[in-house]
Amino acid sequence: MSIKKSSSVDWEALLAGVSRGKTVAEYSADRSIFQQGQPADSIFYLRKGKVKLSVRSEQGKEAIVATLGAGEFLGEGCLAGQPLRMASATTVTGCSLFRIEKSLMLRMLREKREVSGLFVAHLLSRNIRYEADLVDQLFSSSERRLARALLLLAHLGKESRAERVIPRISQANLAQMVGTTRSRVSHFMNKFRKLGFIDYSTQDGLTVHSGLLSVLLNGQIAAIGKGNRRHSRKSQ
Repeated sequence: MSIKKSSSVDWEALLAGVSRGKTVAEYSADRSIFQQGQPADSIFYLRKGKVKLSVRSEQGKEAIVATLGAGEFLGEGCLAGQPLRMASATTVTGCSLFRIEKSLMLRMLREKREVSGLFVAHLLSRNIRYEADLVDQLFSSSERRLARALLLLAHLGKESRAERVIPRISQANLAQMVGTTRSRVSHFMNKFRKLGFIDYSTQDGLTVHSGLLSVLLNGQIAAIGKGNRRHSRKSQ
């Protein structure tokens, strides 16, 4: 479920050693990095924080298509000749990024073959996640999609047993990511909290417990919810 970032290249160190064509950008939460339709002239490397990518239709309807975390790139469409941004990038939390000019990134990929191969592998692995998200959106219930979104935001993969904290994210944003209403998200979040899968008590944000991953992998979320309601009725 989680993407394994390549350990063969320390992107942070590699990019930190570049002076020309790269700048450091710092953003607080809910700030625009770039907008759909703007010139695509650079690529960004996310050093820390979370960023959402969203698209807006001609009718004004907006949908979140991805949420990215530290160690990921965004805006890479310019490298394939994309003249304009196809999506908008907005910070979900406070973020630190490297802004890399298109010409610099192209030169690095051309001159450093090992970096080029690992960069392509990074993008392919992320595309696999995008495809999984699309399938999930088409065929899974909104409750399962919310559970999966929370696990992805917390970077809880199959090998992780630890509890992870998600910085503050609004239920409206979660609703956009899942493709449902805010009221449905609120209902499911309360259900997850009562079942002990999430916890709001920490000041750092929302804690996601590994138990949510177990029931998602086993397809037990709906069944647990029904069993919990039957138990409540019997105890009354």
